[in-house]
Amino acid sequence: MPAAAARQGLSASEATRRFAEQGPNLLPGSEPKSTAAIVRDVVTEPMFLMLLAAGGIYLALGDRGEALFLLSFVFVVIAITLVQERKTQRALESLRDLSAPRALVIRDGLEQRIAGREVVLGDLLVLHEGDRIAADALLVDGQLEVDESLLTGEAVPVTKLPATTDEQSLANAAASAGPPQARPAPSGGSAAHEVASVGVSAASAGPPQARPAPSGGSAAHEVASVGALFASTVVTRGVGLAEVCAIAAHTAVGRIGADLAATTEPPSVLQQRSRKLVHQLGVAALLLASAQVLLGWWWNDRPLLESLLSGIALAMAILPEEIPVILTVFLALGAWRISRHKVLTRRVTAVEALGAITVLAVDKTGTLTLNRMAVAELATADANFRPECADSLAEEFHLLVEFAMLATPGDPFDPMEKAIQHFGHQWLAGTEHVHDGRQPEFEYALSGEILAMTRVFASADPAQHLLATKGAPEAVVDLCHLDAAQRDAIARQVEAMAERGLRVLGVARGRWSGQAAAPDTAPPWPPSQHDFDFEFLGLVALADPPRAEVPAALAECRQAGVRVIMMTGDHPATALAIARQVGLSERPDLMTGAEIEALDDAALRQRLRHVDLCARLKPQHKLRLVQLLRADGEVVAMTGDGVNDAPALKAADVGIAMGERGTDVAREAAALVLLDDSFARIVAAIRQGRRIDDNIRKATRFVFAVHVPIIALALVPTLLQWPALLLPVHIVLLQLVIDPTCAVLLEAEPEAPGLMARPPRAASDSPYALAALAFPVLQGLGVAGVLLAGQTWLAGQGWSAAQGRGVVFSALVLAVMLLILANRDPSRPVLLGAAASNPWLWRMAAGVAALLVAVLGLPWLRGLMGLAVPGGRELALAAVLVALCLAWLELVRVLVPRWGRASRGS
Repeated sequence: MPAAAARQGLSASEATRRFAEQGPNLLPGSEPKSTAAIVRDVVTEPMFLMLLAAGGIYLALGDRGEALFLLSFVFVVIAITLVQERKTQRALESLRDLSAPRALVIRDGLEQRIAGREVVLGDLLVLHEGDRIAADALLVDGQLEVDESLLTGEAVPVTKLPATTDEQSLANAAASAGPPQARPAPSGGSAAHEVASVGVSAASAGPPQARPAPSGGSAAHEVASVGALFASTVVTRGVGLAEVCAIAAHTAVGRIGADLAATTEPPSVLQQRSRKLVHQLGVAALLLASAQVLLGWWWNDRPLLESLLSGIALAMAILPEEIPVILTVFLALGAWRISRHKVLTRRVTAVEALGAITVLAVDKTGTLTLNRMAVAELATADANFRPECADSLAEEFHLLVEFAMLATPGDPFDPMEKAIQHFGHQWLAGTEHVHDGRQPEFEYALSGEILAMTRVFASADPAQHLLATKGAPEAVVDLCHLDAAQRDAIARQVEAMAERGLRVLGVARGRWSGQAAAPDTAPPWPPSQHDFDFEFLGLVALADPPRAEVPAALAECRQAGVRVIMMTGDHPATALAIARQVGLSERPDLMTGAEIEALDDAALRQRLRHVDLCARLKPQHKLRLVQLLRADGEVVAMTGDGVNDAPALKAADVGIAMGERGTDVAREAAALVLLDDSFARIVAAIRQGRRIDDNIRKATRFVFAVHVPIIALALVPTLLQWPALLLPVHIVLLQLVIDPTCAVLLEAEPEAPGLMARPPRAASDSPYALAALAFPVLQGLGVAGVLLAGQTWLAGQGWSAAQGRGVVFSALVLAVMLLILANRDPSRPVLLGAAASNPWLWRMAAGVAALLVAVLGLPWLRGLMGLAVPGGRELALAAVLVALCLAWLELVRVLVPRWGRASRGS
């Protein structure tokens, strides 16, 4: 690509044409579950198999109406499952679209951020540290270090240099020809080692591991002679421009297959516990149903087929098949609801942990502040400059700004570096101090050992090199070897600026007279910045005002029992100033990275209990703090944006990456991504997480409360040698009420009053714990006792089996509605549950009423259910039983408040 065109990229129209021809840049991965797959899953579920068995038995008994009803309900189950699956799938797909990799490309001469799927052959990728490369490409400008361990298994980054003109020309020809056809892997090598780009020298060789290593070294240490870049690898250092030469399945990683692209998310703790519980109840259902069949056949002298029907009804009553539905639907839709608050959930299982967060560890820049950096002050040993107080920049500051700009990349990614370049171009325009396009010969990056960076430039004198350095003031002062008096004077300047909330950098310059060993070769650069002599030029202070919404959000966190800890790399005085401005903590104590290194784990854990501000931190400090907080029993949410933050984000219970300024690596390591980097969004996500947790508990309580009377009415008649009260047809009809309640009504429950005024739930608190289940089981036992007592009285009065079944079944359907109301908020009277806002509540009540009218009013359906025509006394008795159920539920609510609180998780 010619140099002029290299900065223009594709035109918008050409990119659109190529996208239409080539298709999306997507790796092979998991496709949405097909309708056939959903139906297959349904027909292999235990509940479905029991419906089929019951339908077959009814046919064998000659009861064609019951058989057709049950078998037709099979289609109802499939339809309900399809609706639930599609709703969940749509929510997850919308999240996947939001979390898809992004790419910065040049089109029509302008940088544009697009979805990775929209990258086409010939696109120009702008690559920065932390970016995951969107497609196979050739580096045409810049210098990069790339982590290719995904392909090669080697953890050492590989250096990439720009490709030669011939290689770029061949890549252009390949791009013009369209996507290459899939080719077999070279003999003796895996497709994983084949480079997707066509016609370039790297293409035939593959990634570094596939090429012979230079003598005495691993291929991972090889410096690439061409700039072959591979999709899904990560830029660990540098800035570059690369031309796309292969996309989608034609990339090196694409031809490995779906193993890398389609990863299965491991089940969460709650999902594991629910599966274990469902398995245990399934075994219990099988054992009890078998015992029921034997008892009915041998003891009650029932025909075998009728006993089988009774056993199937008991198994259907015991099996809580709604539990997996609750978790799948609630977590997926919960993640979708959270995304509406500009918080992207990358791992749905993280939604569980949101309700239990006790510590929120946040960075200062961009999260508590606006991340709108601007140079606010310059300081030398003798003078200060503030932009708002002057019309021009005095000559004595020109050198300071010039070297601050030289120490900064010309096209920076960091907001602070952007501010330095903007300030320099604004105040030094038209002077000889602006050096746009000047490229360093060597760079010393910021490191954990030296919090400063140095760029080495060629000078007019071939025997000398020019050095430009910027970084933490104390680090730059140390590089300049100043005496104690000068150090103290600079420290006082830094302290005064930092106390106003300014972020302060030191700037220095130097010269080095290193000589090359031979003509046209680079000199042997010293191993450390300490090997140079520097002259301290002054300080650059940058302002980043706090976000207006942060103080209210912090107050909400305190009210909710969530402790907020600031973890920043800034100066301690800056951290304290911002903390005071936003009201982060009333405790004045602060801890620095140096103090953290001096403490052992036990002492640091004790100190951390009394400190909310941590400054001058390195990434390894953040990781250690997160690990110690978790070891102390805290549930930690951690924010981060850089490549080095990834370990701490993974170590936290909930890693939160910045969507605007965060790197791809940080986003991929995190469970949540803030789309606008605002701290208030984290608090909104915690609020939603608590609401989702509450609703899961409400639905779980309802499921166990409603199954207990159904189990009792299916089991007890066999034990007491009564006629069967509930058969599979009755339980199937009840499922028309129970399933929508779990999947729709309770998922849409609004947040409880005082949701953010209570402490976080304990991490070990499970909705399936005995303390949580005791309350709904007690509710169900009372309802069962009332209904069985009613049946006993009816039998004693000589009522027929059909009359008794009609009264008990009608009362049970209405009791289900009471259990819905009772479990919406166990702290309030049952009937007040109808007053709380939920758009689905009255629709459900109307559905229950319509169901009862149909069952009792339609002769064919009434006969199918084995019910008698209801008269006034039957309806009155059913009303009495419902009233007694209501009284029992109120009694449990009043007398067992502890269990009620435990089951609410509050």
